[in-house]
Amino acid sequence: MARASNRPGLDDAAGLLPLEPADYEGHRERLRERFLAGGGDALADYEMLELVLFLAIPRRDVKPVAKRLIQRFGSFHGVLAAELAQLATVKGIGEATAAAIKTVHAAALRFAREAIIDRPVMSSWQKVLDYCRAAMAHNEREEFRILYLDAKNGIIHEEQQQVGTVDHTPVYPREVVKRALERGASSIIMVHNHPSGDPTPSRADIAMTKEVAKAAATLGIALHDHIIIARGRHASLKGMGLI
Repeated sequence: MARASNRPGLDDAAGLLPLEPADYEGHRERLRERFLAGGGDALADYEMLELVLFLAIPRRDVKPVAKRLIQRFGSFHGVLAAELAQLATVKGIGEATAAAIKTVHAAALRFAREAIIDRPVMSSWQKVLDYCRAAMAHNEREEFRILYLDAKNGIIHEEQQQVGTVDHTPVYPREVVKRALERGASSIIMVHNHPSGDPTPSRADIAMTKEVAKAAATLGIALHDHIIIARGRHASLKGMGLI
């Protein structure tokens, strides 16, 4: 049995279709030209993924892999958000390609995060939602994050506090308030995701939210909102009159 190569990119060759140089080189050049001329909107999801795969897999036809990734994870965003172990289950994906995909995801999250930090939350509310969706909507486990706001409702910091299971994340009101004090926050926004796809708050979500609001208020910290993120949808407990 032949040993797998440790050279970057070569571990991803299994399952890919070799093409004559003129074929794959011409296809790649045409795809790049379409992207440069029309941006991402000019390309289908699988074609955007091809551009990402070019970074790790040279001299191969990567279209079949891009289509398998979309089929497995449902969308371009779903592919980027997939965990490394999940990506490795797709034929043709090795360590180098998985790393390239996760690098693009990390860059996108950093870009979205910088669009909300040090900006008034009410004037950038859609960007806040966009960031939360990018960071959490496709996660297969529940995750709890906190946005910390100053006295002018500017976001001064954001952090992941807990990661749980597919349907539960442990949240400790005292720890939430403690972190808010350490960050010098005047108010906070709590965010967590529902991997089920339904953003409707559970009884436990509502009870926990009220506990945090009460504990924070005793120390002069306001709970501005609690947002639940699901794929394509979200729920605001404040908007629902539950805070």
